[in-house]
Amino acid sequence: MSEAVRVERRGHVLEVTLDRPKVNAIDVTASRLLGQAFVTLRDDPDLRVGIVTAAGDRIFSAGWDIKAAHAGSEVGKWWDIDYGPGKFAGLTELWDLNKPVIAALNGHVLGGGLELALACDIRIAADDAQLGLTEINLAIIPGGGGTQRLPRLVGRGKALEMILTGMRVPAAEALRIGLVERVVPAAELSTAAVTFARSVAAKAPIALRYAKEAVVGGMALPLADGIRLEADLSTLLRTTEDRLEGARAFLEKRKPSWSGR
Repeated sequence: MSEAVRVERRGHVLEVTLDRPKVNAIDVTASRLLGQAFVTLRDDPDLRVGIVTAAGDRIFSAGWDIKAAHAGSEVGKWWDIDYGPGKFAGLTELWDLNKPVIAALNGHVLGGGLELALACDIRIAADDAQLGLTEINLAIIPGGGGTQRLPRLVGRGKALEMILTGMRVPAAEALRIGLVERVVPAAELSTAAVTFARSVAAKAPIALRYAKEAVVGGMALPLADGIRLEADLSTLLRTTEDRLEGARAFLEKRKPSWSGR
């Protein structure tokens, strides 16, 4: 796979690293490669959790590669059938994943870079991170789901404040408003993300998938329908071999050995 996106397996965890110095901007090629990495995570039954991160310590991603998007053969590619609105940076493949994905956010997380993070399930930020949807400064608006995902995390007012001003939110404030779930010292970001991912990957894989489906799918439903979805998935889990193994391991005071069945 191209150096623009590096993929590394860590047991049941797939780490996807954006590596486009100096600002990790995302062009058409990087967007396609990110999508391919998320498909790998989706289709490989041995992979249970994903991590999305970026090389360097100053910039997670500045978002779209504006220079490439307005130069030569790149013009128009952003808006073709494969990479139109909402499909930037492999976001369609990421959003459709039935496995949890963690974003490890270092440095500046701006524009499409933040939209990539918003499409993940858990966000862990370095304590020096700055997060913002800065598209308004270029006379555009977020086009990768930012106007929809951000208010679902931080509320309408705060989302509008961020989007209308292009303001950058420091990590501590991002934690306070619910934009990220954890903040760690910058030097510990990679370790924290991998440790958390491995702790999740140690759980029964079917239960992980159904837990995500219940939460994400349920949020799009009226409460009564969400409760029914939860009940259906819970009932299905009771028919699995892993549910029996979990009970046996608990009674025998040992670590369970999940089969994924």
